[in-house]
This record gives sequence, structure tokens and C-alpha cells, in this order.
Amino acid sequence: MRTLNKVAVISLLFWLMKITATTLGETLGDFISMTLNFGYTVGIFITFLLFIITISIQLKVKRYIPIVYWLVIVGTTTLGTEISDFIDRTLKTGYLLGSLLLITGLLTTLFLWYRKYKNLEVYPIFEKSKEIYYWIAILFSNSLGTAFGDFLSDNLGLTYLTGASVTGIIILIVILVHYFTKINHVLLFWIAFVFTRPFGATFGDFLTKPILKGGLDLGTLNASLVSLALLFLMILISHKEIKNLKSQDQIF
Repeated sequence: MRTLNKVAVISLLFWLMKITATTLGETLGDFISMTLNFGYTVGIFITFLLFIITISIQLKVKRYIPIVYWLVIVGTTTLGTEISDFIDRTLKTGYLLGSLLLITGLLTTLFLWYRKYKNLEVYPIFEKSKEIYYWIAILFSNSLGTAFGDFLSDNLGLTYLTGASVTGIIILIVILVHYFTKINHVLLFWIAFVFTRPFGATFGDFLTKPILKGGLDLGTLNASLVSLALLFLMILISHKEIKNLKSQDQIF
């Protein structure tokens, strides 16, 4: 039986969907823990359950299915929000130490991945064991991105819009480095993947936080619904473009 690819091709649409998914993860995570007042411990339990359900479906399907794949991404971003906030606000370790813990987890995962497969290529992925490494790395990346985004706003005192601008500039630099240098594209992918998370997270905070704190005060529910609608629209586009995936072999 032919083995089919299980993950999304890395394209402009991928990055737009990633940013939207991270914004949704931030606002939905805050909706669960803060707006519904469940707290971070219960929030982790709820979002972990969501992640387990979506990743179980993803690992069982035989090929890349956009709606399944992106539900897992949303699961990792939402769980990542709760993990980051739990480390900082419940365990009281602070976002800086939390970021160091999460980057250690990410680097360890990538090291084990490389030791087994001798590469860190993120597309295509056929083997289930390699896919598991892929999703663990994504979960650490999204948790790390959340912690870094909150570090910019809470520890450095940047406004949410300024924080989004800082991470946006970093992403732009990574794109320019990709196109104008020969630096390893896989390394650049993971840098961009990490920094699209705080970009989406700080933008999500910008949408939801009170005006006096530099936000638009849309509320976590309204912001989540808007982000969900945008992501769903792009998932529909992705389903229409799936027939062209075999001819695409670029990381960016």
C-alpha cells in the first residue's frame, strides 16, 4: 500500500493559517481560563483533552487532511497558551525561566529527531514515529512562543501592538535571510515557526485586552469567533488546493 504524506506543505498559505491559528489559540485559551474562570490548571486539562482527541484522529488518518491537521495545530496553540500561563502564574517561575524550560524541551525533541532520522525535514512526513516527533516539537514551539510573547508585554513592558511588531520584524528578517542567504532552510523554518506564535499571541492580546492596556477590548469570545471564521475560510481554500501538493517541494 502506498504511503502518503501526513502534513501541510510550507507555503504562504501555511504561514497565514499558522498565524491565525496561534491568534485563535491565545484568545481561546484565555476564554477558557479567564473569561470562563476555570483557571490555568483546569484550562490545561480541558485543552490537553482537546489536543489528545485531535492528535489521535490525525495519527489515524492515512493522508494529509487540512481540517484535521489544522485542528491539531489549534490544539497545540491553545494547550501551549495554558502551559505557558500555568508555568508563569501558577508555578510562579516567570516567563523567562518558563521560556528556558520550553526551549530545552524543543531542542531535546529536535536532537532526538535528528539522531534517529539524520534530518529535521518537516515536509513531507510519512512515518508515524517521525510525525510524533513533529507534533511534540510543534507543541513545545507553540508553548515557547506564547511564553516569549508574554515576556515581551509583561516583563519588558511593550504594548501588545509593539510586541506584535517586534516579532513581525523578526519573521520578516527570517524570510529575507531565507531568500538571500544559504542558511539551512530547516533551521529558518523552526525559527519562523516559534516566532509566528508570539506574533499571533500578542495580536490576540491586542484584540482582547482593555483599551486602557493598549488593546481593542473585543473580548476573548468575539476575537476567537473571528479568528475561527478566518481559519475555516483558509482551510476551505487549502482543501481546494490539495491536488497541487504533490508538485510542491519548497519549505517556504
